[in-house]
Amino acid sequence: MDTDDNSDDQRIDESDRTPAEMVSSFLMHAPPGEFPEVLDDVKNIVRDDKLVEEQVSKVLPKYNKSQLTPIKIEDFEHPVILSVFNDLGDGKFVDPRSKKTFRYDHMTGIVSDVADWQPDATAEPWRIALENDWLSYTKEHYPEGAGSVFSKSGEVEVTLNACLEGHQFQPKKFWNGRWRSVWSITFNPNQQKDQQVELRGLIRLHVHYYEDGNVQLVSSRRCERSISINNPEQVSKDIVDAVEKLESDYQRAISENYQTMSDTTFKALRRPLPVIRSKIEWNKLMGYKIGSELKQQ
Repeated sequence: MDTDDNSDDQRIDESDRTPAEMVSSFLMHAPPGEFPEVLDDVKNIVRDDKLVEEQVSKVLPKYNKSQLTPIKIEDFEHPVILSVFNDLGDGKFVDPRSKKTFRYDHMTGIVSDVADWQPDATAEPWRIALENDWLSYTKEHYPEGAGSVFSKSGEVEVTLNACLEGHQFQPKKFWNGRWRSVWSITFNPNQQKDQQVELRGLIRLHVHYYEDGNVQLVSSRRCERSISINNPEQVSKDIVDAVEKLESDYQRAISENYQTMSDTTFKALRRPLPVIRSKIEWNKLMGYKIGSELKQQ
């Protein structure tokens, strides 16, 4: 099932693509936690290491930011998410929580050139308030996940971008999955209180199951919720409460949809056989058939 409307998932006619574009597309759509495996497969198919290496260097930074990849800076407990919101260019990112900038090598995963960074004075009180509640929400609902809050300010407005990532990589059980969500709100902190602004979010889910088959669930939902702007603490609480409600609704919808598909669509794909709740041993069945025919003779 594919309902993802994210801009990094555009579909075009394969016949119109150059080899470089096709390699880039395969890599960009690698399931979560499986980029190295997809890269190996692409190398075996294309047989042009130079072409593949060129595309990896272009795609991997975009892939890591799109996947909201969490990384850790040495001596700091909490991971920071790689995203378009904290990308300073030339391989440099900012971690507003630790007030550090750093360089990240996407090919090796090495963090270097860690340096001090000063946040924006106007936006920081709002960002810190949301970050405190955001990390608590992440820890409660996504224990193995990561959350980061980024901010920027213009002449009169402040924008907060809250990112959340949660994943489970289970290659020994033949499945991997990642939950991603990004929530953004822009407001004027100097206007009168109780101004109503829109909180906008994009939730994305990608699960890959590949034991005795190859099934992927790729789904997304865009959300909106009106938020009243008062003080940083109240705004933070209202945002987290809204996100918790919207994400819970989406999780329930996914579960209900999956159950419906299991009872209808998936069953329609199966051969009409008795429900024995075990794998069919096709080799044995063929042996039984041959034995039965010999017995009749």
